[in-house]
Amino acid sequence: MTRPDGPTLVLASSSPRRRDLLGRLGVVPDRIEAPAIDESPKAGELPRVYALRLAVEKAKAVKRREGEIVLAGDTTVALGRRILPPADDEAIQRKLLGLLSGRRHHCLSAVCVIDAAGKARTRIADTIVTFKPLSAAEIDAYVACGEGLGKAGGYAIQGRAEGFVRYLAGSHSGVIGLPLYETRGLLIAAGVAL
Repeated sequence: MTRPDGPTLVLASSSPRRRDLLGRLGVVPDRIEAPAIDESPKAGELPRVYALRLAVEKAKAVKRREGEIVLAGDTTVALGRRILPPADDEAIQRKLLGLLSGRRHHCLSAVCVIDAAGKARTRIADTIVTFKPLSAAEIDAYVACGEGLGKAGGYAIQGRAEGFVRYLAGSHSGVIGLPLYETRGLLIAAGVAL
């Protein structure tokens, strides 16, 4: 359905968090389509390059109809040059939280917008997050609550894990899954009225 106030927007994501974050900008996608891509890092790929590549690949994986704008994002948690996987199960989540305990890490949130003419633009927000040292009991309790499963780095900052954050510099919305400042700029450049 075409908007009376502008082009049709497609959100290339199955993440309810990205949809909700877009709503904070007053944007409701006309269509949501989850892209199917291989999210495996390439050998020697640096976290920033990886996050940007995935955002672009996700945007391009969605079939764009004439006049549509496509928005896709990727959030990657990195410890130094190491790309941390999503917490697909509790054992991985425990390991990830142990790695992040008392340490600084980067949350890289990349966005790609393909405009109605087919031009792709990207931005990335690099947010530094430092967790307090976590006890085994704190890790067990957090894993038991279930909110970090499937999430990059094994935690959801918009939930209980926010209580672990000793320091944050950058985009809070980027850590959740979509950096709103960068996204807003890309959407405006693509012709979305905000």
